[in-house]
Amino acid sequence: MKSREEYIDKLAAQLKEWSAKIDELESKARTAKADAKTGYENQIKQLKDQRDAAKQKLQELKGASTEAWDTLKAGAETAWADLQKAVTAAKEKFKKPGGTS
Repeated sequence: MKSREEYIDKLAAQLKEWSAKIDELESKARTAKADAKTGYENQIKQLKDQRDAAKQKLQELKGASTEAWDTLKAGAETAWADLQKAVTAAKEKFKKPGGTS
């Protein structure tokens, strides 16, 4: 099992990677056709909200006591899984015909 610090570092690295992907999708949305642009912008806002929630979970983990660690870790894993699914779904949506890819 990974140490607490290694686990937090891994989550921070994933969060940084997903933030970069969200920025990339946001850039693509700017060049999208008008009819698709609103949908993309809404989806990006949702991604950013999920990313912000994941950041909050990461901060909670960093400050967690030993007793609270397992509970907070489970919550963080759920937030990470949700964000990963949302980023993947957004990337696929942007690839569809009528999108920007």
